[in-house]
Amino acid sequence: ADLWKKVIDINLYGPLNMHHAVLPGMVNNGAGRVVNIASDAGRVGSSGEAVYSACKGGIISFTKTVARELARKGIQLNAVAPGPTDTPLFAQVAEGEAGAKIAEGLKRAIPMKRLAQPTDYPGIICFLSSDDAGFITGQVISVSGGLSMHG
Repeated sequence: ADLWKKVIDINLYGPLNMHHAVLPGMVNNGAGRVVNIASDAGRVGSSGEAVYSACKGGIISFTKTVARELARKGIQLNAVAPGPTDTPLFAQVAEGEAGAKIAEGLKRAIPMKRLAQPTDYPGIICFLSSDDAGFITGQVISVSGGLSMHG
């Protein structure tokens, strides 16, 4: 139960609190862009990560709902949904023989045959924050090397 609380506090309440703090100013200014970081776990599920997946699914739904509610106020919200990413946390999970098998299985399942790197995300985040994305709101974009493809 303590681990669930920590996961929910970080992955759901953290972003919700951020929105509570920044959206009123955006409404007052009549403009703003938010790019939330969700996860493909929130779109398609992830074995062994039910609470994390639920949080990220919540961020996806929240993003879409607030994007709809605030579109006429000049505020756009979108989400980026990373797939499996080579991070220190992933490396901890991939330790040992069982973890190594999971990591290799993921790499085989990803059409681009590799895990994402943290450097795979800034481009889409910058684009969604830019004027080039001026007519995009309420969208969730997976960055997963083709592991998940949504239309």
